[in-house]
Amino acid sequence: MTPTLIWTLVALIAIGLYLSWTAGRLDRLHARIDASRAALDAQLLRRASVAQELATSGVLDPAASIVLYEAAHAARQAEEEQREVAESELTQALRAVFAETPQVETVREAPGGVEAVRELTEAVRRVPMARRFHNDSVRAARALRRHRKVRWFRLAGHAPFPLAFEMDDEPPVALLDRAA
Repeated sequence: MTPTLIWTLVALIAIGLYLSWTAGRLDRLHARIDASRAALDAQLLRRASVAQELATSGVLDPAASIVLYEAAHAARQAEEEQREVAESELTQALRAVFAETPQVETVREAPGGVEAVRELTEAVRRVPMARRFHNDSVRAARALRRHRKVRWFRLAGHAPFPLAFEMDDEPPVALLDRAA
């Protein structure tokens, strides 16, 4: 064998190993996106469930109960295309209902209210973290998928292009003030 053939073979093997490593990394990123999306979905469902439970508890005034219940129900029943909007509307309903500290205090004074406020506070704190983790995973996968080598060699396979989950997730200030 000639040295040129050997070096060509070594270069092809090195390129193949590099492409294989890149494809494996992309696959791991896609798995991380799937896991982070499942965690985000669980946190969104938990938040909607706690809000719906609080709305039907009879602790809130009727208008606040209706607003919160409808927003939570819409968030739980939303189709995938409308999910971001429905979750943002639930966030806005939570901010409207718990805009002031006296409303939080009213809920706390009711039987089981301390536990309900604690659960809701935990839920509204976890949603932004889960969304941030998911969107960071999406950003990393998108950055890798933009490289020429990934596009040219189709290393992403048939995996759909990852989409970030954009929603309004700013928690009600009155809930966080009291919990701190």
